[in-house]
Amino acid sequence: MPFADIRGHDRIVDVLRRSLLIGKTAHSYLFEGVSGSGRKKTALTLIQALFCTSLPDDACGSCPSCRKIAGGNHPDIHLIAPLPDKRDISVEQLREMQHDLALRPYEAPRKACIIDPAERMSTSAANSLLKTLEEPPGDALIILLTENSGMLLPTVRSRCQLVRFTPLSVEHIQALLEQNGMAEEKATLVAAMAGGSMQRATELDNDALAARRETVLSRVTMLSIGTIATVFDTAEELSGNRDATLELLDMLLSFFRDAVHLAAGSGEIVNSSVGIVIESIAKQRSLPQTLEILERIYETRRAVQRNANPKLALDQLFMTMAGSCP
Repeated sequence: MPFADIRGHDRIVDVLRRSLLIGKTAHSYLFEGVSGSGRKKTALTLIQALFCTSLPDDACGSCPSCRKIAGGNHPDIHLIAPLPDKRDISVEQLREMQHDLALRPYEAPRKACIIDPAERMSTSAANSLLKTLEEPPGDALIILLTENSGMLLPTVRSRCQLVRFTPLSVEHIQALLEQNGMAEEKATLVAAMAGGSMQRATELDNDALAARRETVLSRVTMLSIGTIATVFDTAEELSGNRDATLELLDMLLSFFRDAVHLAAGSGEIVNSSVGIVIESIAKQRSLPQTLEILERIYETRRAVQRNANPKLALDQLFMTMAGSCP
């Protein structure tokens, strides 16, 4: 795929294309951003451009190398992820990868490897990678994908060129969904809940999402420190596994960003179809209090990403939210 297919990351694309033109690509990259923001697509496009036999700074999409990468069967690309029955990427997997990178490329000018998600490397696996990151064999290219670079060892981060992918804008995701045939009303709802991830947007069930949004709004507006049991009951009802809790927190972020806009005097909100409820949330607190809640939601999301207990994390967040209500 050409770089033109990567949307919403023009600055990153410009930097990568310039590095290709002058032959100064890094040996090791760390692509940080939410899943579905375009990290893996960009990583594959960079490798495709490096391997392309027709263009110096892009992927033509038609040469044999480009076609093999698009089909997922190029022999000089290695994709490393946790094995199906394992949580972490093991040291054995990385040692096998290091052995493969040391061999002569089959077809390309160099070998390449994508490790995704990099934060799932065990400590021993990460430590075993340090020398390879610093001096990849055979001029190999290694790209690590992560949602949060802070979850990696500092020694790993320091050996990679960090590239931060911002979440895709709501407007951008909505436009892409509509281009793919989704009705405007549904695209508006899904884009608001996607948390900047096109992958998440395509996976969301519209009907289930609408029902869950109504439930979440109903419970959040009833939180009260005066009836403390409702706080823990709400956390129990809304919490789930890590992914479900992150989805809930993305939903809350969307609601409270809108509440901040309304409290600040702006009528521009994403969740316009439930604007009356969002307005009631904004009126429950002062603008500084609403901003504080928004920051606490961000902090809770980061904690859950780092494997904090979802139920306990929501207990603490909902206690803060309840305590800020009159």
